[in-house]
Amino acid sequence: MNPFSSAKNLLTTALSHLPAPVQHALPSHKAEAFTFGDPVPVNDGRELLDYMECWFNGRFYEPQVSMTGLAKTFKATPYLSSGIIFKRNFLANLFEPHRLLNRKDFEQVALDFIWCGNAYLEKIPSRLGSTMSYQPALAKYMRRGEYDDQFFMLNLSHTGYQEYEFKPGSVCHIKETDIDQEIYGTPEYISVLQSAWLNEAATLFRRKYYNNGSHAGFIMYVNDPANDPNDITALRQALKDSKGPGNFRNLFFYSPNGKKDGIQIIPVSEIAAKDDFAHIKSISRDDVLAGIRVPPQLMGIIPSNTGGFGDPKTARDVFYQNEIIPLQSRLMQFNEWAGEEIIRFKELPKL
Repeated sequence: MNPFSSAKNLLTTALSHLPAPVQHALPSHKAEAFTFGDPVPVNDGRELLDYMECWFNGRFYEPQVSMTGLAKTFKATPYLSSGIIFKRNFLANLFEPHRLLNRKDFEQVALDFIWCGNAYLEKIPSRLGSTMSYQPALAKYMRRGEYDDQFFMLNLSHTGYQEYEFKPGSVCHIKETDIDQEIYGTPEYISVLQSAWLNEAATLFRRKYYNNGSHAGFIMYVNDPANDPNDITALRQALKDSKGPGNFRNLFFYSPNGKKDGIQIIPVSEIAAKDDFAHIKSISRDDVLAGIRVPPQLMGIIPSNTGGFGDPKTARDVFYQNEIIPLQSRLMQFNEWAGEEIIRFKELPKL
């Protein structure tokens, strides 16, 4: 007997013993009403990670907030970066240089402390054992080890990934306080990151819209049989020429003996009226300014109201008392660690 025929018969017998598929009746078409439920935050479901605080990977503690993500956010919107740089410039202008810490190095320390809530200063010893200078270490790449005086710097260069361990007790760590952990500091503007990202997203969306070149945003519907084919060809070419450098041109179409509704303009993308670009930019800007607490008149923002933002001199004095002096006191914690008044500031000059 042919083996292929035997295999075919066995397969046919097996298939005949399989249960018949259940035939489900198609549901009848009827109207349905449903709701989407309550709003859910983006970070919902991460409560388990809150118990980990800063994860220890065996060598050092991982920051609770991504330093790379914060560095990218710093460049996401001009209001955030401008406010941070403004605070840095304010502090650097009042800083009095010391023989162990110059103004340039202090600017790096102040910038790191404001943008990520952490600042690191390394003590450089001389051959005789005295302190030769204090050098800042970039906070983005610094990590705290298992012990309080143990620090690492992560370096990824053309030679590969390296972890440089500092000499114990040679690094001073100045950090902002945090409610979840005591290893690293967190920036004070952490709550406005969503607004900064929204501001960036609105700008990128509008850029893509303009770069697309097709700003007509409508469908020209022609159903008039009285039109000459040459007129339709000319109209098609005019629409093509309206893209790119030729956008926002006016089009004229002449149709003799045409019907009333022979040509219709159907808008499909009235983006300028629907995406509310100016409102999104304004609200997200106010959120960012509230997070970094810099008066808008000190950042060169043009007021939208007729009354303006008020006297910039008064805003400068209030900002100095409420923001700069507390920042100075935090940075001066380094003096307690160094045992000498290295970081000091002069009084705010009067205008």
